[in-house]
Amino acid sequence: MVIKKRGLVLGTTAFMLTAITVTVTGLLSQGQAFFQDSPKELVDEVWQIVDREYVDGTFNSVDWRTVRQDYVENRSYQSMDQAYDAIREMLEQIQDPYTRFMDPEEFRNMQIDTSGELTGVGIQLAQDEETKQLVVIAPIEDTPAFRVGIQAKDVILKINGQSTEGMDVNQAVSLIRGPVGTEVTLTIKRDKEPEKDYTMRRDRIEIHPVRYSLRDSDSGKIGYIRLNQFNANAAEEMRQAIQDLENQKVTGYILDLRSNPGGLLYSSVEIARMWLSSGTIVSTVNRRGEMDRQEASGRSLTEKPLVVLVDGGSASASEILSGALQDNGRAVVVGTKTFGKGLVQSVRGLGDGSGLAVTIAKYLTPNGTDINHEGIHPDIEIDLTEEAKEAIKKDRTLIGTETDTQYAEALKVLKEEIAASRRIQAGN
Repeated sequence: MVIKKRGLVLGTTAFMLTAITVTVTGLLSQGQAFFQDSPKELVDEVWQIVDREYVDGTFNSVDWRTVRQDYVENRSYQSMDQAYDAIREMLEQIQDPYTRFMDPEEFRNMQIDTSGELTGVGIQLAQDEETKQLVVIAPIEDTPAFRVGIQAKDVILKINGQSTEGMDVNQAVSLIRGPVGTEVTLTIKRDKEPEKDYTMRRDRIEIHPVRYSLRDSDSGKIGYIRLNQFNANAAEEMRQAIQDLENQKVTGYILDLRSNPGGLLYSSVEIARMWLSSGTIVSTVNRRGEMDRQEASGRSLTEKPLVVLVDGGSASASEILSGALQDNGRAVVVGTKTFGKGLVQSVRGLGDGSGLAVTIAKYLTPNGTDINHEGIHPDIEIDLTEEAKEAIKKDRTLIGTETDTQYAEALKVLKEEIAASRRIQAGN
């Protein structure tokens, strides 16, 4: 989800899954009039921003200077629409679906507030870098998409009957969004299953990202925390959950990040600091080298054993958090390989009200894992059984119960970690 104020975002609840820094250039009406009178200047401005900031100094093996000659020096533009088309063609040269131009309407659609409330059906989309298909990252829990059974990795073939072939993410978002109470139908292809239509009624969605409960076990009380998204409420809700469970004397924790598509960077860092007393959390690397490093603050809320659950829908901020806990030896990670998205984008508002997103950096885990290419590999890999998948598909309340085979494995691992911790304490 992209924010209007300055900040870093990992993933979006609306449509993308990259880390985003939002910057508005601050050009006023005089600047808007200037661009409207000289659309070529807008094309040149976009070219220069990419030239200065793009993460790959080779521009994915594209001669960027020659591109400027073609689109800026050798062309004239009679309207802003012509300039917009040229900018999109120009950006296609570097074959990065996350470096993209947004016309004024698309840019307004992108600026969704991360206050914890949104309007829509509750899915996160990305464009597959190889196939260019529109892929569901994950549905947000308790949303229209979640309730009808949309799943991570689903491919969207049609939106209200319109083919998505050749459609970018912005266009798809514009078609999926609409007034509360209206319906939208997505045609979905899932693995080898026949394509299927899912009709949803758009709604206003209030997101409380943290849910937690106390579980009794033969190893003592267990704290189960499910984090659905890293929005503006996530860090405070996580703090409250841990403090409440600590007051109830839990012996260990399961942190469930499955199908969590990401969100705000500062939320992931603050939450990591609640579990980590020391160590690096994440580093940001641009084409000139490391540009930022986030560290633990020495103010963790608990040192008790921790197991983290992840799957293919765990992305971006979820990968930063699970990678930090794994690399620092703070938690055992259980589940399946995560989605693998860790790019940083700078999003700029341009003078005519349009916007530009440029990939400027990538995120690395403390041990140097490139999240965007590698994802996070669990310490213990286990998928849901087919029986569990079918049961959970019919009843989502079974997530985090013994029917949930990934959760059952996490609980088994946690009990082993608790026993090991007790042996160490007894030895002291």
